Amino acid sequence: MLLFLLSANFSDCFCAPQLEGHLDQTLVAQHLTKNQQRAYAELLKLRPEPARALLRTEQPRSAGTLLVADCIDFTELMISQDANRYAAVVQAQDERLATLAESPEPGPLRAYARAEIRLHQAAAQVAFEHEVQGAWSLRQAYQQMQATVKRYPDYLPARKTLGMMQFFIGALPEGYRWFLKLLGLAGSVEVGLQNLRVAAQRPNDFQTEAQIILALIHETYYKQGEESSRFIQQLTQQQSDNLLFAYLAISINKRLHHTDQALAAYRSRPSGAGYLPIAYLHHMVADLLLYQGQYAASQRENLLFLQEYRGTHYRKDAAFKLYLASWLSGDQASAERYRRQIDAAGRTVLEEDTYAQRFFDDQQPLNRTLTRARLQIDGGYYREALTTLESFATTAHTSLRDRLEAPYRRARAYHGLQQLDSARYFYARTVALAGDAPYYFAPQSALQLGYLYQMQGQTRLAKTYFQKALTYPKHEYKNSTDTKAKLALESIKQ
Repeated sequence: MLLFLLSANFSDCFCAPQLEGHLDQTLVAQHLTKNQQRAYAELLKLRPEPARALLRTEQPRSAGTLLVADCIDFTELMISQDANRYAAVVQAQDERLATLAESPEPGPLRAYARAEIRLHQAAAQVAFEHEVQGAWSLRQAYQQMQATVKRYPDYLPARKTLGMMQFFIGALPEGYRWFLKLLGLAGSVEVGLQNLRVAAQRPNDFQTEAQIILALIHETYYKQGEESSRFIQQLTQQQSDNLLFAYLAISINKRLHHTDQALAAYRSRPSGAGYLPIAYLHHMVADLLLYQGQYAASQRENLLFLQEYRGTHYRKDAAFKLYLASWLSGDQASAERYRRQIDAAGRTVLEEDTYAQRFFDDQQPLNRTLTRARLQIDGGYYREALTTLESFATTAHTSLRDRLEAPYRRARAYHGLQQLDSARYFYARTVALAGDAPYYFAPQSALQLGYLYQMQGQTRLAKTYFQKALTYPKHEYKNSTDTKAKLALESIKQ
């Protein structure tokens, strides 16, 4: 289910039982067979065909074989985003679920496999625009996983998946409450983390998966990126032939603004026969090269991405980045062609695509100096960004957007340099200037001020700014900003 977390951006109704259960140990000891474990290990390396080959010697109707086989199909579908595979994958899931429903196989693995495959199906249905079916499948998966944990409280894989669902359902912004109520779902961030920690700390067939999910949550929502990065680096050192671990190293270093490390991880990634092609890697690397000002190389990578990718997400974002590379390199004809391409293809489900579409719709020209500074900051080149910003000056004709972006970029650069007094000053200036302007600079500034004051132990001020971040109307990054502010407020209460 790790690929569900990597590909999706989803009061507690489950009270976590104590670990000291009194179960029949023949049930508790039920695991994947050695061959099934090896197949799953190959899948975690993103080597689906070697994984399938290992399963061919296994009992085809056993719960472990059905589960790992479904993980293989699901991983290929979600990474490729190939709509031509969707119907066959869902049909195979239905057949596996029917086989498990009729199986006399006892123990927790069968119950877990049913709930896990149903959750795979929910993720696939939502990803391929069958949202109603996906919502119903999610409800079934959640209830089945709850029942599995209740019956087998010591079966840690079920705690891993239930904990993940509890966390993400509990973390959803308030705007989704009506949807959750309609489905009869309630999550809990605290209980979800508790279940994930248990599954991550104690040996089980899916312990590594639980550890990775927990590390990604800590990095994304709790400002523990360096710790999570070190953990991912340890994994890549232990398994240099693991493409998933290399992908995670690239991704987490990119989010932490460690461009050089991310590019090094990309260049040393394993490749060759058996590995699943990941078109999205080209898109990530295109961003990294854009941060460095390597515009032609960035264009080549995004064009490769658009050529190889089968999905509908990130297409608008790729066209926007192609526009930026052409525009910043002085190729106005290509820039205009890519600008029009933003509106021509793809969806606006993801925030990156929404931002690109808004740029197209607003028809408001970007400021070249601020854009260069933004890319330098995204790449972790903070001193260079401050040097770039020195050439920016407002005039009577400067747009409100640019007037807000300038102090925000300075705040981000000073924050990256750990010059926190200067960062706080420019974040506060952005908030004061913004009013109700429909841009993300002020809500992001409020969020960052909350983090800075929380780090200093000034919880009252931190709470004030987290709450303020939630008050801004719809902006490009509202969902992720609101989720982070909500989780930060919950952490203050604890």
